[in-house]
This record gives sequence, C-alpha cells and structure tokens, in this order.
Amino acid sequence: MFEISMFNKVSESGMKLFNNDNYMINEGDLKSSDGIILRSEKLHDKAFSSNLKAIARAGAGYNNIPVEKCTEKGIVVFNTPGANANGVMELTLLSLLLSSRKVYEGIMWTKELEDDISSNVEKGKKNFAGPELKNKTFGVIGLGAIGVLVANMGIKMGMDVIGYDPYMSVKRALGLSWDVKYAESLDELLSNADYISIHIPLMEKTKGFINEEILNKVKDGARLINNSRGGLVDINAVVNALKSGKLSKYVTDFPDKLLLNCENAICIPHLGASTPESEENCAIMAANQLIGFLENGNIINSVNYPKCVMERIEGTQRITIMNKNISNMIGSYTKIFSEYNINIIDMINKSKGEYAYNIIDVEGDIAKEMIGEIENLEGIIKVRLIN
Repeated sequence: MFEISMFNKVSESGMKLFNNDNYMINEGDLKSSDGIILRSEKLHDKAFSSNLKAIARAGAGYNNIPVEKCTEKGIVVFNTPGANANGVMELTLLSLLLSSRKVYEGIMWTKELEDDISSNVEKGKKNFAGPELKNKTFGVIGLGAIGVLVANMGIKMGMDVIGYDPYMSVKRALGLSWDVKYAESLDELLSNADYISIHIPLMEKTKGFINEEILNKVKDGARLINNSRGGLVDINAVVNALKSGKLSKYVTDFPDKLLLNCENAICIPHLGASTPESEENCAIMAANQLIGFLENGNIINSVNYPKCVMERIEGTQRITIMNKNISNMIGSYTKIFSEYNINIIDMINKSKGEYAYNIIDVEGDIAKEMIGEIENLEGIIKVRLIN
C-alpha cells in the first residue's frame, strides 16, 4: 500500500483515482508518505519521509517545491504543463482587453457616480477610450502549451502575431497557426510589438527576465502582460517604465505592493488557473503521473528526472535505478545482475543533465543482497523493486 499526503484542496476528480486498496490518503502528514500531491503548499521547510518517492504538483509552476533537494534524494517531482493552458489563455485575452480598453478604470469611476448617472456617463466616457486589438502587433514570448494557445488566439482576434521561443518543440510548432510570424531574435519582437505577453517558466536564469535593459528595447507605449510568474519581471523597472510612459499598461496575475497603487498597473489576484476545468485537469494529470510512477516506475512530465516510460511485461519483476549520469553505470549494475543469474528481459535508460534513470524488467528471484550491492555502487541514488 502507498501512503499519499495531500496538501491544499486538490480536485476530487484527481483524488478519487487513489480510491482503491493500493492507497491511503492523509492530509499534510509527511511522516511515512510515499507520495505527495499538492497545489500551492510550500515544502521548502518541511521534513520528508525516508519513504518519499515522488511529489506531484497540480499546476505548471513548481517554485514551492525544493527541486534540487528532491533530485539529490531521488525524489521525482512532477508538474502538469498544459492542464491549465486554456484557463490561462482566456485570462490573457481578458488581460489584453483590460490593457487596451479602459474598462477597469471606467468601472471604478462609475461606482463613484451618485446623481444623474446617465448624463454623467455620457459626459465622462470620453476619458476611458482605448484602441481596438485588431491589426495591432502582438508579441508572445514563449511558445509552450500556453504560449501557442495565446498566439493562436491573437490571430483569431485579427492581430499580427509575432512569436519567439528558441526552445520551441516540434510538437508545439505543429500546433502553432501558420500565420504566426516567428521572430529570429527577442529584440525583433520587442521593437515591433504593441502588446507583449510572457509565457516562460520561472527558473534561476529567467528571474527578472523583463528588466530595465529589456524594457528600453520595447516600442514606446507598449502594453505588457504577465500571467506566467511574478518573478519573471523586475517590478521596479516596470514601475519606472509606467511612470515614464515607456509602457502604457502592465497587467499581471501576480500582485505586488509596488503595483497596487501604481497608475496604469492592473493586478489580478492569481486567477489564471482558477477555473473548475483547470483544477480538474491538473488534479487528474498529477494523480495519474504519481500513480504511474509508484506502480510502474514510469516518469512523465518530471521537472528533475528524464521522461522514461516502458510497458510492463507479464511475469517479470521491475527494478528502477536512479544514478548520477557518469560513465560505466549500466555496466556496473548489469554485472551484478549477471552474478546473481538474473536475466534482463527489457530495459530503458534515459538521462537529464547530471542524473539518469533506468527501468529494467527481469526474470528470476531478486535477493535483497543484490539490491544492496547495487545501492552501494558509486553514483547510485536510489533503487526500487516494483513487484
């Protein structure tokens, strides 16, 4: 039986997948958990069980999880890229409109009206005019699951869309509308776009991605949207750009104290994935990834270990091995298999940066001593026997 620790209110659509004799669910007790499923709970200061094998984040971002610590301990961290893509795309459409048409400002002004409302509305509405999106240039930075949907949405709105992503996959490229122009450089996008939307992950190298240097390259009066992660933007630089008029508007799903009273900044309270559809999709994907790993050792959508999937062969036992990505590791452990007369039926080896992962299906009785010998090899992080 596997023990799953749940944090936050994860959609029942995902949690009910654990409702069988293989799983026991607890709420936030990490003493003996094999797996964790969560949304926004911060795990950096929490002590993990020695049994912990995997963490599944029901969402795309994972900065609430100590990924480096998990990797070193052989704990697989999953996220759910694309599960909330439509919800974020729709919020980005709303953000585009809010950045252009002064609807938000107009609504706030209307709430203050008391007498002769109809007359005052007709007199004051001229103060809230804003341009249409059609025929404007829309720059989309990052063409992953969400970025592709956002770019395609811009085309449907009649905009001229420029996309930029030096790491775009073939799969995402195939989903991109043919009339999205692909920028050869970020500077090309920045200098031409009337509206810019960011859709890249937050990592150490992307912190403060939108900074003073970048903002100096944007078209004067551009409108910036950030519904990805707050840390991607240098808030001081954005505030200065708004004050100088370099940016006409900044709309973000990540409020900051400096922005709350800043003119021409609109802060949305992190609603990108706050749709029942997104929450269900994320929960189901996270649960399936956790189940697939615990029961079969398969890895899909891990942020710290490579994708590695192999069908089970009836009548075999499965061993998974995590190790440092150094030379002769496969030869070292297969030699031990041979010494114990264990026949390898099928195997797969994948690597990601400094780490590698192996799935091996074997025939024969597996001795604890054999597992111990593999665990003692230099570079081995974790060995699991999955019956």
